[in-house]
Amino acid sequence: QICVVFSEELKCWCRAIIKSIMYCTDHYQTECFLVDYAKYIFVKSKDIRVPLEAFMQIPYRAKKCRLYRTKPVTLHIDFCEDTAKIVPAKRWDSAATRYFQNLLK
Repeated sequence: QICVVFSEELKCWCRAIIKSIMYCTDHYQTECFLVDYAKYIFVKSKDIRVPLEAFMQIPYRAKKCRLYRTKPVTLHIDFCEDTAKIVPAKRWDSAATRYFQNLLK
């Protein structure tokens, strides 16, 4: 379900999908995915609103997507042969994610 949240960083109201809710010391905090900015933020529950129908008619600026046939890689170190090389991995680890983000930049 899409809702509208206020982003302190962007200083505006944004459409978002709520991912999780957690209780902090004196309020509830919500993790949201901003559908127009493709980023995750945390907002207080008091900064969440029900969207107007006209606001929902605007097309999303960001879309979740996959890169076709892009495979994760990781660094494999062979201590016996004293070599290191980038090899295919079964899943994306943090180093592979950082490497891919640097390539995109």
